[in-house]
Amino acid sequence: MISSCPHCQTKLQFTEAQKAKLQHALARLEPGKNLSIKCPNCHQAIRLGREHTTDKGDRGLRPPPPPDINWLKDGRFETDDKIQDVPMALIMHPDPAVSEKLKTAMESVGYQVMIAESVANARERMQFVNFACVVLHSRFEGSSLDESTFHQFMRKMAMDRRRYVFYILMGPEFHSLYDLQALSCSANLVVNDQDLKYFDTILRKAIPDYEELFGPLLEELGAHGKR
Repeated sequence: MISSCPHCQTKLQFTEAQKAKLQHALARLEPGKNLSIKCPNCHQAIRLGREHTTDKGDRGLRPPPPPDINWLKDGRFETDDKIQDVPMALIMHPDPAVSEKLKTAMESVGYQVMIAESVANARERMQFVNFACVVLHSRFEGSSLDESTFHQFMRKMAMDRRRYVFYILMGPEFHSLYDLQALSCSANLVVNDQDLKYFDTILRKAIPDYEELFGPLLEELGAHGKR
C-alpha cells in the first residue's frame, strides 16, 4: 500500500477500513486501468495501479533499457581512432615543442588534437577528417604568411566547409584577439607568439564569442540542409 504522496511527500495515513476499501477497489481494476485518490495535503491526484504502487504517468511508457557495455570487456572503445562527438583540431607549427604545448592547451578545452608534420600531411588528413579547428603558424612553410600554400588553400576553401572551421593564425606579426587583423587574413582568430602561455585562456574567450556570433546562422543553415 502506498505510504506517502509522490507529489509533496506527505505521509498518508489510512484507517483499516480505508485500506480494505482501497485494496478491494484495486483488485477489481482491469489491466492498464488506474484508481485516483486525492492527497489531503497538496490535493494532487495520486494514481494507483493493481500492484498498489503509484502511477505518475502513462503506464504504456517504459524507460529505455540499460546501455550495452560489452565494449568494456573487449576494449573496442579504447582502440577507436577518434571519438565521433569530440571536435577535432589540427596544428601546424614549425617547433615540435611548441606544437605539444598547443596540443595540451587545446585538449584542455575539449579538442582531440592532431599535429601535422607538413602541408601535404595536413591536407591529406583534412580529406578524411572534418576538423573543427585548424591552427597555422605563419612560419610553418616559409618566412611569412604570404608564402604559405596552406593559407592560400584555406582562403580558397569552399564556404560550405570553411564556415565550420575555426581557423587560427599564429605568428610574431599578429596582435592577439585582434578581430580586424583576423578578418583581413581570412581567419577567425590571431595569436601572437608571446601569448602562447595564455593560449588556453584565449581559446576559452574566443570560441564562445565565435559560437555566439555564428552559432544561430550555422543552426539555421543546418535546418535547411546546408553546410
